Amino acid sequence: MIRADRLITNCRLATMAEGGAAYGATGDGAILISAGRIVWAGARADLPAHEAATTDRLNGRWVTPGLVDGHTHLVFGGDRSGEFEQRLGGATYEEIARAGGGIVSSVAATRAAPEDALYASALARLAGLKATGVTTVEIKSGYGLDRDSELKMLRVARRIGREGGVRVRTSYLGLHAVPPEWKADRGRYVDLAVDDILPAAHAEGLVDAVDAYCEPIAFSTEEVARLFDRAKALGLPVKLHADQLSDGGGAALAARYGALSADHVEHTSEAGVRAMAEAGVVAVLLPGAYLMLRETTPPPIALMRRHGVAMAVATDCNPGTSPVASMTAAINLACVQFRLTPEEALAGATRTGARALGLEDEIGTLEAGKAADLAVWDIERPAELAYWLGKPLLARRMVAGVWDA
Repeated sequence: MIRADRLITNCRLATMAEGGAAYGATGDGAILISAGRIVWAGARADLPAHEAATTDRLNGRWVTPGLVDGHTHLVFGGDRSGEFEQRLGGATYEEIARAGGGIVSSVAATRAAPEDALYASALARLAGLKATGVTTVEIKSGYGLDRDSELKMLRVARRIGREGGVRVRTSYLGLHAVPPEWKADRGRYVDLAVDDILPAAHAEGLVDAVDAYCEPIAFSTEEVARLFDRAKALGLPVKLHADQLSDGGGAALAARYGALSADHVEHTSEAGVRAMAEAGVVAVLLPGAYLMLRETTPPPIALMRRHGVAMAVATDCNPGTSPVASMTAAINLACVQFRLTPEEALAGATRTGARALGLEDEIGTLEAGKAADLAVWDIERPAELAYWLGKPLLARRMVAGVWDA
């Protein structure tokens, strides 16, 4: 006899468990939940003997795992909509940057913003993610680029995890760009980011993983390796913005360090793909940035399939290159632009997204032992989550066994 807090029934399940039917689908399903965790999920005909304090009947709706947005820059000051307008009017990114725009403007606005203001603006963006089924969000620093501001961003991210109705994983992204005050001595900034800011953030319990931007316009593989060595010494996993604009060896570097993920990867070579496969590195695809930057070289999806690289999908929500606050939009764009199948894209936003955060044992599928993070949808088949662009589809959302109010 299973004693449960809640029985969910009269629903269709897309468990997203590997093997078996597409989407791990069960046409007439049920879920038993106790103490915030799934204790049983499957076909209602196989429901074991149980007692449940509460029963929820979902009128035939589909239930998936809560969606995982595994790459965001959700916390930042200001916005760059004016620059977006300028670019559409013909201004180049370089012209805008020389005039004090680009990432420099985001850094200035983030440094100037109090924690409460950063929290409030991030919650507004988070609302879009939650409304599209997200229950877990990764949040990076990287717009502070000094000790106080980076710690401020990470504190806000932790607060979102406590109060925002989502699970949060934080990533320290100190090697995102060289701040203006260190342009003449980037080596000293790398020293600061590696030897001062990261240890301080770790000591305060603010860091779940360490990230970097590895590109000729950002940081070299040697500079990133220094950061990753320090992360490993602190017992922190790493992830990497890799090969977005060129094949700079980012994917291979991520593989060398056993990274959780290599993100963007539009220009990754077959050798880089093989290295990722051998090291078990997840490729996080970011179709929002690809769209906004009007890129023309997509990630090597066929190579990743051939070599067995797991592919996650995320929004890359940020003020400059991916102002995307919808996870279902990211799923749609991954299918339309990169030719993922709807099942691949939904897996990328659930079980593989969880793996890209090191949370595959906790979330990402509807299976016994996992957290009861669920999304309930007004759809007739799971492919609709990739098909519709902008249509509200979410009926209900649950985190740790508790429905949204």
